[in-house]
Amino acid sequence: MNGHKVNDTGVSPYVELDRQTWARLANEIEQPLDEEDLARLSGLGEQLDLAEISDVYLPLSRLLNLYVQGAGQLHQATNTFLGESTQRTPFVIGVAGSVAVGKSTTARVLQEMLRRWPDTPNVELITTDGFLYPNEVLNRRGLMNRKGFPESYDRRRLLRFVSEVKSGADEVRAPWYSHLTYDIVPDREVVVRRPDVLIVEGLNVLAPARIRSDGTAGLTLSDFFDFGIYVDARTADIEEWYIDRFMRLRSGAFADPASYFHKYAALSDDEARATALGIWKSINEPNLRKNVLPTRGRAQLVLTKDADHSIRRMLLRKI
Repeated sequence: MNGHKVNDTGVSPYVELDRQTWARLANEIEQPLDEEDLARLSGLGEQLDLAEISDVYLPLSRLLNLYVQGAGQLHQATNTFLGESTQRTPFVIGVAGSVAVGKSTTARVLQEMLRRWPDTPNVELITTDGFLYPNEVLNRRGLMNRKGFPESYDRRRLLRFVSEVKSGADEVRAPWYSHLTYDIVPDREVVVRRPDVLIVEGLNVLAPARIRSDGTAGLTLSDFFDFGIYVDARTADIEEWYIDRFMRLRSGAFADPASYFHKYAALSDDEARATALGIWKSINEPNLRKNVLPTRGRAQLVLTKDADHSIRRMLLRKI
């Protein structure tokens, strides 16, 4: 992968592993999921199968379990040093990547897998969609066509949410987002109560801190992450996945009269493909290239997909 070489000698901050090598790292852990689980966890158009679980997610869940154990040991050592007995805070994992790349499926599978480990029975998942500004605000600010760009999020509220989780608060609340209405639901909330692990999934979760007008930089979301994952693929492949998903949604969610996108349900195949391509080219691809893809190098682990959606290569940051 380009962008990870640090000098002309070919030295990289990452260990690169192909799928076959990575799969051996599962250490013969028993397969915890079945076909029914896959049907529940897979996203639209995803080609998730039990081989992917065995080869990719079992080793990843084992690695993350080791990181959680290591964080616990560091916490204990810090308590010993301070002469205190403070309670551990949740282990926070960030999952980033483009629209339609499959990061939501990755996050859901990780949640399910980590729940099977005795150290982490309580694993919560939250998406940054809930921290998008309501459509009313986006319309007022002229940002509806930039939904998903960094400026469309209430970044201060999102940062405060994760900061409170990482501070050990007993209960932290987040807004509820509906993909059907494409908006925040005013009277609903997501409540997180001191999980063992919190997974935060979203386009820009690995973004660096913004530079203030005086040249200084504050905190950013990933400052509170214990581990960051970037789900990667060729931009041309993601474009096809996005269009394919759009086509499938015409007879799915778009068919619901309550859907924000109901107007697309009656499009012909040619019209739907042209519409999806237009949305991709005008909104999602520019956001990917400018804001999402540049954060790839900030991840501890990069999962790279082939055109068939299967994860074929892993880049793990050296320690």
